[in-house]
Amino acid sequence: MATPITTAAATATAAPTRSYAGPMALMTLLFLLFGAVTNFNGVLMPHLKDVCQLSDLESSLVPFAFFAAYFVMSLPAGWVLGRIGYQRGIVLGLLVMAAGALLFVPAAQTRAFGLFLGGLSLLGAGITLLQVAANPYVSVLGPAREAASRVSIVGVANGLGGTLAPLVGGLLLFGNVDLLNKQLAALPLAERLARKAALVETPYLGLAGFLAVLAVLFFVVRLPVLESIPAEEEAETAPGAALTGRRSALAYPHLVLGVVAIFVYVGAEVGLGDFLIRYGQAQHIGQLSEFTQGLVQKLNAVTNYGLLVIGKTPLPLDTSHGFTPAVGAVLVASYWFGLMLGRIVGIPLLRRFPDRPLLVGVCAAGTLLVLASIGLRGEVALWLIVLCGVCNSIIWPVVFPLAIKGLGAFTKQGSSYLIMGIVGGAVLSLLMGYIATHSGLRAAFLVPALCYAYLLYYALRGYRVR
Repeated sequence: MATPITTAAATATAAPTRSYAGPMALMTLLFLLFGAVTNFNGVLMPHLKDVCQLSDLESSLVPFAFFAAYFVMSLPAGWVLGRIGYQRGIVLGLLVMAAGALLFVPAAQTRAFGLFLGGLSLLGAGITLLQVAANPYVSVLGPAREAASRVSIVGVANGLGGTLAPLVGGLLLFGNVDLLNKQLAALPLAERLARKAALVETPYLGLAGFLAVLAVLFFVVRLPVLESIPAEEEAETAPGAALTGRRSALAYPHLVLGVVAIFVYVGAEVGLGDFLIRYGQAQHIGQLSEFTQGLVQKLNAVTNYGLLVIGKTPLPLDTSHGFTPAVGAVLVASYWFGLMLGRIVGIPLLRRFPDRPLLVGVCAAGTLLVLASIGLRGEVALWLIVLCGVCNSIIWPVVFPLAIKGLGAFTKQGSSYLIMGIVGGAVLSLLMGYIATHSGLRAAFLVPALCYAYLLYYALRGYRVR
């Protein structure tokens, strides 16, 4: 998911000659973590569907529990940071995430889906607090003229984390699933499921330890103190209710439509990524093409090399049995890689060409790709969804500025509403799960198609400031 960048202005009180290489490295690591934890849900959802014996609707509670935290925690996070400060807020957010990761251990041991959802909610709440606290630091950790490059760096790190998480997660959860099934074939169903559920313990215990170490680092390191622009200065530089006759950001129709646009964008982005493995399973692909097999094996080799580096045993990946969850995890990673690549390419494109026509193009393409995928079968249907990742890459950075344009003194308020729109990742995933359970996965994928259609409307008419 695109990382929201706060519009609140901030300055650093530290001396200009100070080196921010250390804090910037930590911030980059933090944004990589955002992407990794968020996109791991794409492989976690089908895994929990299996071990907890869930329907598509029940399994869609995985992204719901995670992204609902954005809606619940967005405003409280600002209050918490106002009381304890940004740096302590980062430490608190990391510790909340660590608690959520640790909750996966008793959840796996008992196969209690409610505990899994509790852990996901804590992870989402911690990330929300981190997002609100961390984004201002990126703009002030160094000279102002280099702020754009720093934002680009953390954005790419976010995309890289989101790409690697499904690869590693797919290998850990599904890499030796055939061998595991053979070994457990003689055991009762409950014990087989318990053994599979235990596979999540190691990655989430490792995540908890990593988060704890990172919390210590952020507690020790000295970060610059942020000071917001005084309210009276902001009032002088932007018109407010006295000039516009409006008392709230919600009085601007293009902002309200923009909140809906963010809502459906995040819903489409998350829904496509999280349901891609289940969508692939519904295709009943018995034999993969040489292209897909080659890509899967190459990416598996890269991931295994990483496991060797950290002292882990490499895991084989068999592609001879057609589409498997492990193959699907590679496609999920490819989907998020397309988004990251699109961001990198989109930076110069958005500088050279008008942003709104580009938005029209990607939204139209996204609509057509999803509709074509619904009408087709096999690998082609899956790769069309993977290509939607490229379309998603510039939607957030174009829609967000269009939605807050002309708000004046209501800009911060409007930005808060837009960030709360991230809850679309929770609501629309749940809607897709409901439709998939009652009408099938192809019908469920009409939801992201309609989301892209609405975004196309916003790019053509809804963005206009009235």
